[in-house]
Amino acid sequence: MIDLTPSSSPHLPYREQEATAADSGAPVVLLHGFGGDRQTWLNIQTGLAPHKRSIAFDLPGHGEALDWPRIGNAGVAAKAVTQSMEQINLGKVHLVGHSMGGAVAALIALRNPDLVASLTLLAPGGFGPEINHRLLRRYAAATDAAEMEMLLEQFFGWEFKLPKFLAKTAAEARSRPGAVATLEAVADEIIDGSVQKTLPRDELAALPMPIKVIWGTQDRILPTRQSHKLPGMIGTHIFERVGHMVHLEIPKDAVRLILQNAGC
Repeated sequence: MIDLTPSSSPHLPYREQEATAADSGAPVVLLHGFGGDRQTWLNIQTGLAPHKRSIAFDLPGHGEALDWPRIGNAGVAAKAVTQSMEQINLGKVHLVGHSMGGAVAALIALRNPDLVASLTLLAPGGFGPEINHRLLRRYAAATDAAEMEMLLEQFFGWEFKLPKFLAKTAAEARSRPGAVATLEAVADEIIDGSVQKTLPRDELAALPMPIKVIWGTQDRILPTRQSHKLPGMIGTHIFERVGHMVHLEIPKDAVRLILQNAGC
């Protein structure tokens, strides 16, 4: 495992997990959602390790990329990730994105289809105009652990027991100088008033790589109906009693589908 946090680097900070078995194929690149960081993928990287090498990036304005030279919407993040992949010589990758990271992954695939071997999107942004903008803005501004806990509970399914450390860790991250202002600026970029900008779903479906979308029926950030009636070439997987944080709530299922999409 390599956890790289450069202070001044041409690429985004990342956590790399080597495969424990021989793996000569394309690695898996993981992109987190709004307000998260590369650490959110720890369980997924562990689950992938017997089969695939994986790299989890911090997106601009998040984690150790808080002071990245340019922050903004999914398009800005997509450019930063593409440049970072180039800098560390990744070549073709299996791309996985959650929420905002899903929109980032989709844009990378649309702009550079030759770089993407497969695309797996977990409750992705950009699949419809509806977004819980009030909750996201409150989440961006929160600094108190108790308030953070109440807000984070809305991101998960109703039966999921929120780990105590999650709110504490998130609150500690917000105590860094500029963290709240940066997240609020990102929120303003990805939310257009009270809605979100949408991706060209038909163009996405026409891409040459296999595409899967994974969603939970109890998602209170992005409604599950955004996964309904997707073009037939997009594989859609809906899980009952699961909220927005698919990769944290059902990590084994998420790993299985990522590997399935990667041809493992």
